[in-house]
Amino acid sequence: MSAQQRIALFIDGANLYATTKTLGFDIDYKRLLKEFQGRGTLVRAFYYTALVEDQEYSSIRPLIDWLDYNGYRVVTKPTKEFVDSAGRRKVKGNMDIELAIDALELSPYIDHMVLFSGDGDFRSLVEAMQRRGVRVSVASTVTTQPPMVADELRRQADEFLDLSQLASRIGRDPSDRPQRVGNENGERSRPQQPRNGALESRYGIRQPQDGDIDI
Repeated sequence: MSAQQRIALFIDGANLYATTKTLGFDIDYKRLLKEFQGRGTLVRAFYYTALVEDQEYSSIRPLIDWLDYNGYRVVTKPTKEFVDSAGRRKVKGNMDIELAIDALELSPYIDHMVLFSGDGDFRSLVEAMQRRGVRVSVASTVTTQPPMVADELRRQADEFLDLSQLASRIGRDPSDRPQRVGNENGERSRPQQPRNGALESRYGIRQPQDGDIDI
């Protein structure tokens, strides 16, 4: 891959989380950024996720905040609740449209798109990017049963990156996983929000110091 190649990462947060959870490792987002900075000129790194706004505590909120400070462009929107035909409450939080629009708008300024998702709905987007002269790599896995990537998406991509083979370069050390401590009733308690240096070990992301934030 040419060092002059302009690269953009598009991360479907929920899909990537489900894939790496199935593979048994956590992403170190600092190492992920460094990996692709070494493959060319990294123009943008987008991370997409929906958030439940009325939750007292969201385990993903610390990650979102620190990605924002450390080289990622985070795109979020609130989830929507609805009741299905069986009367069951459902939560919807699809970010496909936001990702597709950003990719198409950025297409004149990049040579290579790396899509972290196995969602077959992105096949048409991949084809549209290719028509604009952009090379597209899809990062997911086929090592699970069933595979986490849709066959039509994998076939459309110019290159397929199996996350199981990237784990050693972009994965977090298992010893850095946050510990869950049982309470007096023997129940497993919710992990506390990370503070200070714990953020770096938990997410692989440097904590911003005074003066890092532009006002």
